[in-house]
Amino acid sequence: MLSTKSFPVIEATLPIIAERISSITPNFYNRLFTAHPELLDGIFSRSNQKNGTQQQALAGSIAVFATYLVKYPNTTPETMLARVAHKHTSLGVVEEQYPIVYKHLFDAIAEDLGDALTPEIAEAWTEVYWLMAHALIKIEKGLYAQQANAEIYAPWKLVERTETGLDSVVFSFEPADETPVSVAKPGQFVSVRMPMADGIRQVRQYTLSNDIEHATRRTVTVKLDVNGEFSPVIHNDLKIGDVVELSNPYGDLVVENDGSPLVIATAGIGCTPSAAALQTLAANGSNRKVTVLHADQEFSAWPLREQMLESINKLPEATISTWFERGELPEGLNAKAGYMDLTEALTEDAQVYLCGPLPFMNAVRNQALEAGVPAERIHYEVFGPDVWLAA
Repeated sequence: MLSTKSFPVIEATLPIIAERISSITPNFYNRLFTAHPELLDGIFSRSNQKNGTQQQALAGSIAVFATYLVKYPNTTPETMLARVAHKHTSLGVVEEQYPIVYKHLFDAIAEDLGDALTPEIAEAWTEVYWLMAHALIKIEKGLYAQQANAEIYAPWKLVERTETGLDSVVFSFEPADETPVSVAKPGQFVSVRMPMADGIRQVRQYTLSNDIEHATRRTVTVKLDVNGEFSPVIHNDLKIGDVVELSNPYGDLVVENDGSPLVIATAGIGCTPSAAALQTLAANGSNRKVTVLHADQEFSAWPLREQMLESINKLPEATISTWFERGELPEGLNAKAGYMDLTEALTEDAQVYLCGPLPFMNAVRNQALEAGVPAERIHYEVFGPDVWLAA
């Protein structure tokens, strides 16, 4: 994929670009939003701009992509690209926005590197950018084409809300107009777009936590972050009958009904994909061997606990183990105090699915790798910018 002309240039300059890219990206976003403030209304997260995770995500993506091209010149990192493409399509990113990103990103690179950015280096990194951009555009067009409608967002009405665990609420929506509805798969997510107090729309992505088989209902589970911008609004202001905008379902962390032994390891609100997967497996009468592992602060904090246990009880080959940081340990759930250790649950042919806070996923992913599970058998989902792409 990378031309013979650009390969030695990228190989030689990758260390310095990788070192500088995290300093370049804040300048890029400042330039981008100064020229296009409308992108902060309904596409980019203001919170992720403030805390720096969006900048880290872009820097990590570029570094990983370029590193992969140097190591494997004739291929691209398909897993990373697919993950980014699903996030992009859920936000409505389109082909026409890539030249805008290119201009402001390379203006920021030129300002940072100064005279060190020779025409030869600029040409080589331009090739890297457009290799990544065109690969994403192709995947994103395919994802858009798979949907039942051509809309980025459609109106959905809140019909039910139920508290679960501590500080988490289950929200169920039904269509508010005649827009055709795409059928979701267990493990997929939707973007929810709502106006904030100042009228600017913000977006957050939430896994569909149940009702997956019902095409005319979307259900998500949201944990309150008192320091956040979005979750306090959806928790405190969204009432039954209110209408919000939902995207079509996206995401490639999909659990199949059959296959090799499945290990699902989650923590906290990260259990939402597993809750949906378990519910769907149970509804389909799956005989797949499933090992469910969940960690939480305490038993009462566990969101969607009843739904998950009900599904597990319907699956003949499912078992569960739990870990809690504090409080009394429950009976019958193979409960332990402290942090998760999944090594005993792993088999040579296991497919491992992870979802939870980044420190948790880094820890359990490393456990799986050290136990000999190939990286291609370890699947994960990160909500918000994927800041560990370079890890």
